[in-house]
Amino acid sequence: MKKVGIVMGSDSDLPVIRKATDTLSSLGIPYEVHVYSAHRTPAQAKEFAENARANSFGAIIAAAGMAAHLAGAIAANTTLPVIGIPCKSSVLDGIDALLSTVMMPSGIPVATVAINGGVNAALLCAQILAVEDAELACKLDRKRKNDAEAVLEKDAAVAAELNK
Repeated sequence: MKKVGIVMGSDSDLPVIRKATDTLSSLGIPYEVHVYSAHRTPAQAKEFAENARANSFGAIIAAAGMAAHLAGAIAANTTLPVIGIPCKSSVLDGIDALLSTVMMPSGIPVATVAINGGVNAALLCAQILAVEDAELACKLDRKRKNDAEAVLEKDAAVAAELNK
């Protein structure tokens, strides 16, 4: 199975990344995590992206806040799918990061999830990898079924309490 590369612009993004790594782990997807900054360590970020395919990655998650150029910098140096996670910061509640991540120029796509959307970034990577992995596709189907059952259990509990 291909790995998921995870890059964050700062270790302050780690709580968001932990949601992604927990989700990937629950699905049995291997991953590798790094802290590279689009602005402070551009050479390392570029090298990681340029070598990602050769290093057995199938998709990359890039999380950053504020100016949030990391996902775009990674995408500019690989043709692997890049999923950007805009991270909330004390400035503008992450809207600046969302706009920086989603507004990529034509030709350099970055799939973008919600602000602090680590779980959905991991699930999108899983769906991409599942195109060629039937076992992973079955795990995703089971997860969806289990998630639906959990909602219906909550519905039954709320209905029992409040519907008189």
